[in-house]
Amino acid sequence: MSKLKITVLKRQDPNEIFDELPVAKRDWMVPCGIYEDGQEYLLDSLNMPEGFCGSAWNTIYANARTILYGGDLPFFEEKGTAITCCADGMRPVIFKLERV
Repeated sequence: MSKLKITVLKRQDPNEIFDELPVAKRDWMVPCGIYEDGQEYLLDSLNMPEGFCGSAWNTIYANARTILYGGDLPFFEEKGTAITCCADGMRPVIFKLERV
């Protein structure tokens, strides 16, 4: 069976996304502290990796399932690959999913 490789491509800072913040700046509005850019996870099942953000996992799960079980997403030329992100609109984390 294939494995799923998840790579943290980039943790966004709100100041990189917005010229003017749409809401008042809060102390926690910095790049996500759960991950590091370049961090990798290698999975052989769809169990959420230890230390992974539950909200991010819920957001990327459908694409992870498709990739792990042999499917391809129609909007990426590369087979077995997806670029996706968590649902945090102020400081999203961008992930690359790959079937390996």
